[in-house]
Amino acid sequence: MSVSMRDLDPAFQGAGQKAGIEIWRIENFLPTPIPKSSIGKFFTGDSYIVLKTTALKTGALRHDIHYWLGKDTSQDEAGTAAVKTVELDAALGGRAVQYREVQGHETEKFLSYFKPCIIPQEGGVASGFKHVVAEEHTTRLFVCRGKHVVHVKEVPFARSSLNHDDIYILDTKSKIFQFNGSNSSIQERAKALEVVQYIKDTYHDGTCEVATVEDGKLMADADSGEFWGFFGGFAPLPRKTANDEDKTYNSDITKLFCVEKGQANPVEGDTLKREMLDTNKCYILDCGIEVFVWMGRTTSLDDRKIASGAAEEMIRSSERPKSQMIRIIEGFETVPFRSKFESWTQETNTTVSEDGRGRVAALLQRQGVNVRGLMKAAPPKEEPQVFIDCTGNLQVWRVNGQAKTLLQAADHSKFYSGDCYVFQYSYPGEEKEEVLIGTWFGKQSVEEERGSAVSMASKMVESMKFVPAQARIYEGKEPVQFFVIMQSFIVFKGGISSGYKKYIAEKEVDDDTYNENGLALFRIQGSGPENMQAIQVDPVASSLNSSYYYILHNDSSVFTWAGNVSTATDQELVERQLDLIKPNLQARAQKEGSESEQFWELLGGKAEYSSQKLTKEPERDPHLFSCTFTKEILKVTEIYNFTQDDLMTEDIFIIDCHSEIFVWVGQEVVPKNKLLALSIGEKFIEKDSLLEKLSPEAPIYVIMEGGEPSFFTRFFTSWDSSKSVMHGNSFQRKLKIVKNGGTPVADKPKRRTPASYGGRASVPDKSQQRSRSMSFSPDRVRVRGRSPAFNALAATFESQNARNLSTPPPVVRKLYPRSVTPDSSKFAPAPKSSAIASRSALFEKIPPQEPSIPKPVKASPKTPESPAPESNSKEQEEKKENDKEEDKSMSSRIESLTIQEDAKEGVEDEEDLPAHPYERLKTTSTDPVSDIDVTRREAYLSSEEFKEKFGMTKEAFYKLPKWKQNKFKMAVQLF
Repeated sequence: MSVSMRDLDPAFQGAGQKAGIEIWRIENFLPTPIPKSSIGKFFTGDSYIVLKTTALKTGALRHDIHYWLGKDTSQDEAGTAAVKTVELDAALGGRAVQYREVQGHETEKFLSYFKPCIIPQEGGVASGFKHVVAEEHTTRLFVCRGKHVVHVKEVPFARSSLNHDDIYILDTKSKIFQFNGSNSSIQERAKALEVVQYIKDTYHDGTCEVATVEDGKLMADADSGEFWGFFGGFAPLPRKTANDEDKTYNSDITKLFCVEKGQANPVEGDTLKREMLDTNKCYILDCGIEVFVWMGRTTSLDDRKIASGAAEEMIRSSERPKSQMIRIIEGFETVPFRSKFESWTQETNTTVSEDGRGRVAALLQRQGVNVRGLMKAAPPKEEPQVFIDCTGNLQVWRVNGQAKTLLQAADHSKFYSGDCYVFQYSYPGEEKEEVLIGTWFGKQSVEEERGSAVSMASKMVESMKFVPAQARIYEGKEPVQFFVIMQSFIVFKGGISSGYKKYIAEKEVDDDTYNENGLALFRIQGSGPENMQAIQVDPVASSLNSSYYYILHNDSSVFTWAGNVSTATDQELVERQLDLIKPNLQARAQKEGSESEQFWELLGGKAEYSSQKLTKEPERDPHLFSCTFTKEILKVTEIYNFTQDDLMTEDIFIIDCHSEIFVWVGQEVVPKNKLLALSIGEKFIEKDSLLEKLSPEAPIYVIMEGGEPSFFTRFFTSWDSSKSVMHGNSFQRKLKIVKNGGTPVADKPKRRTPASYGGRASVPDKSQQRSRSMSFSPDRVRVRGRSPAFNALAATFESQNARNLSTPPPVVRKLYPRSVTPDSSKFAPAPKSSAIASRSALFEKIPPQEPSIPKPVKASPKTPESPAPESNSKEQEEKKENDKEEDKSMSSRIESLTIQEDAKEGVEDEEDLPAHPYERLKTTSTDPVSDIDVTRREAYLSSEEFKEKFGMTKEAFYKLPKWKQNKFKMAVQLF
């Protein structure tokens, strides 16, 4: 497109340089900027141009331009707005998407900029109207339509305006009524309440009353009676009559026109194909409710204006007021436009686009305009973001056919490519303990075991009342959260599960399962010690890559190989992974270009290899979709500029950020669909609503309302967890908020933040992550590896005063310790008989009626027999305070000594118990031991197996309070 300065209006200079909304009103046929304080205010007699600038993750700026036409605007003003929109696009480099918005029929994207709604005011500037300034409040009636965004329209204040299908808001001087038609949905009612809140804040300074009236309840309550009183009393509502606004247009029939010399000529063809569009021409694609204007990249500004005028005339002549016109530039086609074509190969030439953008910027710069925002911003440095605490408790099971085997802590991060795994990770969240249950599928795993893994994980989630988040992860597509949980992740070739062994036997293929004494090559990757990986690859030279470090070993030697493009971080990672893969052999370092002959001999000789770093699917800007799943058919609707309030508890929503898919399930979703949440995520990937070629192996998360982890809430500009704990449906919850002045009303107290498992915040800094990943020696197992639940109580051992406030205090079962002597802990423990005698003596010393009270600090040496006079009340108060402090001190010593005593007694009790294997003692055992105390299963473990499972001795275990003991026992299936 040729660009000249005469085509660019001075009002647009510097526009679109930063994220946000900019608005111009057409005044005297020229665009005039409006102040920020007036954004969201529209007048029915005016035309406006609205520019929405969005900063993308890539560093670029995306522009959407809308021109809004009030119902009373003049034809000349509307034409000026349409032409100036094309000029604004030219000023921005000719790549913005342009929308025509007509009052009352705005696109959902446009309305999403001004949530919860826009309520145009009567008046105008240059169209002969005056802006109306309301001196006194007048009663108004509005109709609200929309489930995700609300179209608000003022209707005549009369009973005839009401019907059973819509929702109405009656705005009176002292009270706002919301009338819910009997056929309206819960979601529509909830969204209308946001409009009520807006009216209350905007026109009543947030002080008036709010009431809701249900259609069909007659005069059941005072609010209903008062509402109907404004309409002269209750009477049956008339049926909704059809009008022009209710007409629907067939969007399945599409017609393509080529615009030449101002005329729209039909393009012949049975089906639409990309090849029909010529880069030197403009086209109109008429889809009924949507009319697209496609402008070739090399077309002139005048050609684009003429094509836009032809489309306007097409809509006007066919009397389709609801039709939306969307103008797009070649190379930046929207998803709805591309979806109309049978086949579409995106041919975006970003270089050409940036060159054109640069030419516009150069022209403006010569005029002295600041063009900093017109050039593409530098992409942000890629640093993996950590959105999960890495100090939690991890359990991992390997799937064997229809069963699963619990792995030892040392094997938690060692997976085989031919196997499937189920993992459960508990970690401290922002307000409560959070749980993630997931499955990992190796590339060589069999379909039968994949199905078993999903079934097992789903049953685990269901058994925990759908509280945990659930994840489905494929090898090679792991998200950063997974690596942070695993920390030192290793993937071996082959597999050891029964399903994999059966598969290779049936296919009669060689078993290449990893052998620690055989030949193996590992590629080392990751951004740091907190998420490093070692991936076994084929032991041949072509598997090397100059961007990585490698470990090569056989039974007697081990080499490290450093690519020329690798970094110092990679070198640190390879040294750490050596401790896990080959800790007992001294490695010989090899540098690319100076390798030894033995190194090449092990790889079977030299060969060509890559130097390009492997890249994963980038995370793109998130998109939110509302999902409806009926009869195996998934329907989705995109929600623009979404916030937490867009999530309705009755529905299922999906966040698509390309590299990961998040399925959010509301509490009020029917149980059947809750169980199908993972399948809905898979069907969404198949549907590929954004035509972005989603990988079928992209990670899928299922998030239940009320258990949103931080790696989900990060997609929202703000998140209020108190909204999730409110009871009721979406309408009932919003009503509580509106009546409470816009503040969520929690139906139960918020839980306090649990004491961090390692004294850490929910998102640890790098130094903390690094320190936790230091333990790689075989003789020095990392902290989490001590036991499946050890870290849950680590902070308690490190700091005795840091008790978890969200849990009950230790239960003191004994009223008195063996001795109340302060130094009793210095003596050897007495046998049980002595303890009993000691307690009996204590009981004998205590008076039966009056407790022994220590003397106050200021007590007189002579204790009077008569009661103290009133003048000594101050002294009595001091005495009481001293008594309380001494009682507290005594209680603290009693509790401490009692726990120690219980620990010693617990060990003594188990000295004579027979030892049984763990597999027969656990609650899920298929061959359980009989004739044991099932409340103390752990007592029958041998000392060695007890320490292996619990990460501590029996004596240390029984020093813990009962509730902590039970937590440990639950983690290892002994409770």
